[in-house]
Formats: sequence, C-alpha cells, structure tokens
Amino acid sequence: MRHARRRVVRRVTRLTAVGGLLLGGAMVTQAAMASDTPGRDAATLSAPETPADKGSALVAKLGSARTAGSWVDSGGRTVVAVTDKATAAEVTKAGAEAKVVPYSMNQLKSAASTLSSAPKVPGTAWAMDYRNNKVLVEADSSVSATSWAAMTKVAKSIGASVEMQRTQGKFTTRINGAQPILSTGGRCSAGYNVTNGQTEFILTAGHCGPVGSIWFADNQGDQQLGKTVSDNFPGSDFSLVQYASGSAGEGADVVAIGNGSGVTITGLADAAVGEKVFRSGSTSGLHDGEVTALDATVNYPEGTVTGLIQTTVCAEPGDSGGPLFSNGIALGVTSGGSGDCKAGGTTFFQPLTKALAALNVKLLVAPKTAASPAPSASAAGSAAGTGSVTPGTSAPATNTTAGTTTLASRLTDPKNVGPGLLVIAGSLIALVATRWIRAEQDRKAFQRHYSAMWG
Repeated sequence: MRHARRRVVRRVTRLTAVGGLLLGGAMVTQAAMASDTPGRDAATLSAPETPADKGSALVAKLGSARTAGSWVDSGGRTVVAVTDKATAAEVTKAGAEAKVVPYSMNQLKSAASTLSSAPKVPGTAWAMDYRNNKVLVEADSSVSATSWAAMTKVAKSIGASVEMQRTQGKFTTRINGAQPILSTGGRCSAGYNVTNGQTEFILTAGHCGPVGSIWFADNQGDQQLGKTVSDNFPGSDFSLVQYASGSAGEGADVVAIGNGSGVTITGLADAAVGEKVFRSGSTSGLHDGEVTALDATVNYPEGTVTGLIQTTVCAEPGDSGGPLFSNGIALGVTSGGSGDCKAGGTTFFQPLTKALAALNVKLLVAPKTAASPAPSASAAGSAAGTGSVTPGTSAPATNTTAGTTTLASRLTDPKNVGPGLLVIAGSLIALVATRWIRAEQDRKAFQRHYSAMWG
C-alpha cells in the first residue's frame, strides 16, 4: 500500500513538472512574439482632412459630368475644375476655388479610352492633366517618326482635349529605396511593410519579379529575405514578397531614406495633383517633386500599366518598388519613368490604396504620437519649393534583414527571460529530483533483496 502511494506521488510530481515546462515555454514564446511587433498598427484610409481630400470629396459630390478633377495650388488652396458657373458657385460656397473649364471628366476619360483602344506604342504615356484640362500624351526618344505620326492622327480625331508632347529619355521600369532587395532577376527597392493579419510582407513593384522569385538582403545570397507570393504586372505594378520568417521585425513602420536615416509612416492616402511628394530608393536615395497628373497610362517595353501617379520626382535603375510619401503619409511605390537624378525626368508610381485593396492587405504604420524632428527638406535631391512639406517624422532605418529574425533568436533575447524561464527551470529541477529519488529507492530495494538472499 505504501509503495502504491509512492508511485502515485511520483506520477503526480512528474505530470506537474511536465505541465510546468509546457506553461513556461508558452509564456516565453508569447513574450517573444509580443516583442516582435511593438507599437504598430494597420492603416486604413482616413476621413477628409487635407486640401487634397477636400477636393476629392467635392468632385465625388458634384459628379464627373460637372467637374474635371481637383488639385492643390502653390498656396495650398483646393482648386476644383468645373464645367459651368452654377457648379462653380457650389464649389466657392464649400470653401474651395473653382476654375471653369471646357471639358468634363467624362469627356477626358472618353478621350483616354480612345487612346487606349488604339494600337499600343512602347515608349508612350498619357495622363489626366487636371490643371490644363487636357489628356497629355508624351512620347519618348525611342518612338519612331512613323509611330508618332500615327498617334498624332488618333489625337487629332479626338479633338482639342488631347495634347501631344515629345519628351527626353526613355520610359522604362526602374528594376536593377528604401532598402535594396536582390534576386537573379535584378535589384529593386523595398516599398512598405504590410500584413494580412497573420503574416507580414514587403509590398514592392510587380515588374521586379514574378511569383516564386527569391529575394536576398545581400549580394552574396547569404541572407534570404523572402519569396514573391503575388504579383500584378503589366496592367498594374505591384507585388508581395513574403518574409521568410513571417515577420518584418522591428522598424516595420519606417522607410529608409539613406545614411541610416528613415521616415516613420503614420498613415495612408491617395495622391493629389499639385501635392509635394518625396520618393526614396536604394540607388538614388531621397528625392522630391510634385504630382503633375493622375490616372496615367504608360506603355513600357514589357507591357502597358494604367492608373498610375505621374510626378516630377526623378528615379534611377534599382529604385523600382521604393516608397512615395509626404509628411509620413504613404502614397505609392515606384513603377518607372524617364530621365535620371542628374538631368531630372518623369516618374510614375503605383497608387498604394489600389494595391492594398487588390491584395487584401493593410499597411503597417506607427501609432500617432507627439512629433519628433523631421528630416530637413535639404536632404532631398531638389527641395526647392517644398515649403512646409517634409518627408515625415525622422526615425533610424533598420536593415531589411530584420525580417529574417527567427523565433529561436527571439527566445534567446535577454528581454524575454522572465517568469517563463523561471517556471521552466523549476519544472526541470522537479523532474530531475523525481528521477533521482526513484533511482535511489530502486537501488536500496535492490540491496535489500540481495541482502535477504545471501544473508
């Protein structure tokens, strides 16, 4: 009877120790996982607050038959293009400035649709130029005289709502900002960190690489960053790179701007014509410019992309996928363009809101706190005329290899050794003790048995 009670006590003690090990392991793992993503949220499009948002709201309210877009002028005022004086009065009453124009948004879209239905000519692009109430068609230096003549004929058949213009350089994707990410297909820039609620990803340009592309954070191929799991190009220009570890690590709400510096991303919005913006890329760093047109179509050699943001910001090979932002608000990722950061040029961006909606993911942003010093406008390539607009709140830029942090490394982080490890240690001691006690009891029983046999 006494031996049976001992066995029950030993069994209960072992079960308790095993339970303690499981509990301690769960406590440490939870602490490690919690420490991986401190203080960041998922962003959604906010209610109208800026002059750009005010213009968009007025256009939506008045309708595309009576308006032709909106923009922000050099003084920061909201301007709405309207087709008649009655609509102009409504805009003025709402606190914005009205400009009466000959063509409505419906007419401009019809003109763009006619251009889209014509044979595609690589090296051409067109966009809605709200301020001039035109669809501006541009052709780069690669477009032949014959192709230019054919496009001019199409434009003339549409009417005066279309304007033709030659431009220097060539319209190309910028593969070869934001941190560098590398694969066998070339070099691009990381855009933004996003999440589907369970896993975290890099959102970058779609032309950077198709589904299955493996990305590295170094040119030796030693630090695997992740793999492309979704892409959209041509048509649009965005893709998702899933982190190999499933997590972006610390600094997921910061975009790099060069020299170890970064900008904290606090929100998400649609770009507006006339808005001062900044772009970062792993090749050329931080540069600024202005949004000149929306809903741009670009006929790259690889295919046609529509719905882009057109800007005066420069970009170079390797900058593809890098972030476009202003005052810490995320706007888009770099697609392509013409020129470079010495001579200047035109750069197109994939709108971020459309990419997030198509991929069903949300942008990782920092919670809004008291503002800290922002990077000076002089840090940009050509900051003249940016006024009070800045890239955003400054923050140290972390390396993209943070995304390769494993659970094991977080478990060994000293900041996670707390009550959980104490529970594990106590449980191990209990297990060792019960094993030792049982072994000692068995040894004594063995001695007694043979002592009785041999006298």
